Amino acid sequence: MNNWIEHCKQSGPFWMIMAGLAFAVMGVFVKLGSEPFSTAELVFYRCAAGLIGIACIVLPQGKSLAVSRASLKLHLSRSVSGFIALMLYFYAISHLPLATAVTLNYTSPIFFVLVTTMHQRRWPQLTQICSVILGFIGVVLLLKPTLTGEQWFAGVLGLGSGVLASIAYLNVSELGKAGEPEWRTVFYFSLVSTLGAGLWMLLQQAALHAPSARDWLVVIGMGAAATVAQLSMTRAYRKGRSLVIVSLAYLTVLFSTVFTWLIWGNQISQLSLFGMVLIATAGIWAGATRVQRS
Repeated sequence: MNNWIEHCKQSGPFWMIMAGLAFAVMGVFVKLGSEPFSTAELVFYRCAAGLIGIACIVLPQGKSLAVSRASLKLHLSRSVSGFIALMLYFYAISHLPLATAVTLNYTSPIFFVLVTTMHQRRWPQLTQICSVILGFIGVVLLLKPTLTGEQWFAGVLGLGSGVLASIAYLNVSELGKAGEPEWRTVFYFSLVSTLGAGLWMLLQQAALHAPSARDWLVVIGMGAAATVAQLSMTRAYRKGRSLVIVSLAYLTVLFSTVFTWLIWGNQISQLSLFGMVLIATAGIWAGATRVQRS
């Protein structure tokens, strides 16, 4: 039994499964917190928890936060795009079925193909073009049967979160090539997002309220799940970026679908499920192309 546990700890797929489950749990807490909290409050509490956590771990070790001017631009671009993507994602979760919002956010690998090809100023490969087309067919199938007239705006913002997340991932990749450690990337993202969400909260003073005991449980659960998800995902990719790990990231969609049905009783049509499968397939296909090129 102990040998099996130790084997799991050294397994990248195991940690990606844990990350997928934790991200889905985070989505549940965001959905539960969407009634008492505004989107800005949810993002603020989520990012402030991460900022405090990483500061308590890193700063006592005397690690430097200083960066070069070139790296600072990348940090700002990653942090701003990631912050806006998180705001859009949390808004989508608040106004759409959890599984739908998560799937729209997970279009980011598909958009990553487009963003990368434009950044590198080269024509995409035929397989990349096919994966993008397949992904957008999935988006159409997912949104058409599930969004009512009042939900289309949240659907567009959810898709926008995927676009901006792909830009953030590109910057993370560039920061890695520049030799920036992961903890510093997470620190600046948490700092910028906390300040941005805090400013947004000040502009919405009428919507702010004192959290109740139940609200604090939601905040703690959201922060804990997000922290576990980030740590698990980081460890999974540290073990090696394989197609298996890239594919297992889409377990978040599966877990979110199960939670959507168990907690809120939302029925997902067969056409919507087919659209979700197409999006996941396209994302895995796009990820396979990146793995082969790396």
